[in-house]
Amino acid sequence: MRILVAEDDPIIALGLARRLGALGHEVVGPVASVVEAAALARGVGADLYLFDVDLADGDGIELARDLSVDGPRRPVVVLTGLDAPEVLERSITAGVLAHLTKPVDDRQLDAALRLAAARAAELEALREEVDSTRQALADRKVVEQAKGILMTALGLSEPEAFARIRSTARDRNLRLADVARAIVDQRALYEKRP
Repeated sequence: MRILVAEDDPIIALGLARRLGALGHEVVGPVASVVEAAALARGVGADLYLFDVDLADGDGIELARDLSVDGPRRPVVVLTGLDAPEVLERSITAGVLAHLTKPVDDRQLDAALRLAAARAAELEALREEVDSTRQALADRKVVEQAKGILMTALGLSEPEAFARIRSTARDRNLRLADVARAIVDQRALYEKRP
């Protein structure tokens, strides 16, 4: 994975970069500030972000939140020197997928990275499923609307109207929803005439 590292302590940053390289990852950075991290995230890009909570010019958790809203959405792992419940709560609220308290050993680091990547993949699969379901519902709605138009305009039964839409879709090598949308659009044009 390409991992963007934002850590303001140069010794810790160098250590993280070496450890990530030893774990087989490509390191982007490391950088010490929110500004640098945001620029790299939006420019060079990465598969995962590893942010310290306290950066030279701001907060790594806020950076994670900002990037998830208006930048590339990537899994985030945060590092903190504070073992404080409020930091964990802020991380959860910001959508951070894993949280580590310094010092961190290689096993913990690897586990957090894998966990964050797996959770991100699950979330993306869920988003795609929701989008697909929304599209299927929208398609179903337009097919129902088109059936109603054909039933009224041509005096067809519901099965006959559906068969007509299906036959047209098959003959023209189109999706049912596309044929239905054309029927609805045509009806809308007809109704707008003076």
